[in-house]
Amino acid sequence: MATADTAAAQRTPAPPQLLQALAALSQRQKMAAAAAIALAISMLVGVWLWSRTPDYAVLFANLDERDGGTIVTALQQQNIPYRVGPGGAAILVPANVVHDVRLRLAAQGLPKGGLVGFEVLEGQKLGVSQFLEQVNYQRALEGELSRTIQSIGSVAAARVHLAIPKQTGFLRDDQKPSASVLLNLYAGRSLDSSQVAGIVHLVASSVPRMSNERVSVVDQNGKLLTTSGDPQRAAGLDSNQLSYVRQVEHATIQRIESILAPLVGNGNFRAQVTADLDFSQVEETAETFKPNPSPDQAIRSQQTTEQYTQDPGAQGVPGALANQPPVPATAPVTQPAAPGTPGTNGIPVNTNRSALLNYELDRSIQHIRQAPGQIRRLSVAVVVNHRTQTLPNGQTRTVPLTDDEMARITNLVREAMGFNQGRGDSLNVSAAPFAPVEEEAVAALPIWKDPAMIALGKELIKYVALIGVLALVYLGVIKPLVKAAATHAPRPTTIAGAGDEEEDDARVTLSKQRASFDDKLARAKELAKNDPKVVANLIKDWLGTNEEGKK
Repeated sequence: MATADTAAAQRTPAPPQLLQALAALSQRQKMAAAAAIALAISMLVGVWLWSRTPDYAVLFANLDERDGGTIVTALQQQNIPYRVGPGGAAILVPANVVHDVRLRLAAQGLPKGGLVGFEVLEGQKLGVSQFLEQVNYQRALEGELSRTIQSIGSVAAARVHLAIPKQTGFLRDDQKPSASVLLNLYAGRSLDSSQVAGIVHLVASSVPRMSNERVSVVDQNGKLLTTSGDPQRAAGLDSNQLSYVRQVEHATIQRIESILAPLVGNGNFRAQVTADLDFSQVEETAETFKPNPSPDQAIRSQQTTEQYTQDPGAQGVPGALANQPPVPATAPVTQPAAPGTPGTNGIPVNTNRSALLNYELDRSIQHIRQAPGQIRRLSVAVVVNHRTQTLPNGQTRTVPLTDDEMARITNLVREAMGFNQGRGDSLNVSAAPFAPVEEEAVAALPIWKDPAMIALGKELIKYVALIGVLALVYLGVIKPLVKAAATHAPRPTTIAGAGDEEEDDARVTLSKQRASFDDKLARAKELAKNDPKVVANLIKDWLGTNEEGKK
């Protein structure tokens, strides 16, 4: 039977049957079939294009309106698809061309950020007044400072306002320039004191005759970041010194944890350290002498002095001659007395002798310079959890530590922290049962809000929609056409083959009654299996691409 069907199909040309079936349809049915085919093709094309729609990524966000319009115009000129985010705050382009588009726009100087720099002076016309020239220069300087401050990592946007007074020839009326800086920081970011000081110095150094005290820095919340009464600055502490204090405390805690963890476990103790450091710089010079040197001490210098004096007694001639000036007379030459020999005239002699003896002194000079950051005092607190004991029935209970165990832990902590009683260190080690840690149940994210599930759902929707469209095309277009072609096809009573006698004996008589759909489907499958060329010719005739049939 199958052989007869195959032979009959080979002798029955498919195009005439399809054409006869289409010719048998009414005009209304033909229009409906054409509309169904067009709708199916459009749906297939639409689903295919939708499945190939690229993902969009943010090109620029938080743009100025002027920059946003300029960027949109540039994208339109370059035929780059784009989307505008909600409220016009962001511009989105396909994710695969984000970096390329940014480089192209950067070559055009976009975005400008809504700030005007020194380029405003390039197009300045002749005949501009001095006042307008000063205003343009001030605007350019403010814009350049804002751009420079925006290059800091934590700063999203910045505005600089300069108050530059007009110079005058009177010193009494001379005013200093001042500046105000408004910073818009990124979410979760902050500036430390050193960064604020850097911004202040940057602005003050860019304007002539401006001091650091004349610069104010404010964040987007209205908080003044430059305060003269900062307690840390008043105490002489800066961010580096505070960071060093934290490092000392953290290092002490780590030493305590490393020595207690093997004994009681990582989660069975807590340690906190407070360090008091002295950052003052002290220089001392001390000179000391050793008292009461020994008799055999080396002699540095020795000086002896002897002095002899004698009383000359009464001299001159008594009487009136004593009131007259003496007549010069020639002293007789006498033999001088021997040195060191008192006079022989019987006048008493006074003798004075003194001696000065200098010994080498035991003197020491000490110059001490204390480096800043010396530990002034350490305060350590350690709490240890009770020991867990397992009962014979399998239950557990907490047992406090013994006095010996507490004393051993205290000694270990004392050595680990470098306890010094002389500087006033304090240590407190106590044992207490820890409260059980209750893990907070994290609210599960709904499945319709999970980003991964949303992405997976989008992919599934694409494939489901494609399968649905294919099924609709098959059930709504292809199947009715096949059914109509089978219904309106000519029904010869017999199909005779031009071959040998076996084919003549195998004539197939077609039933005038309509066969069921299952029988037709079975015959179509059998025909496609035995002779696929006939089926291929039939499909080509449907599509109008069968050149052999046209010939």
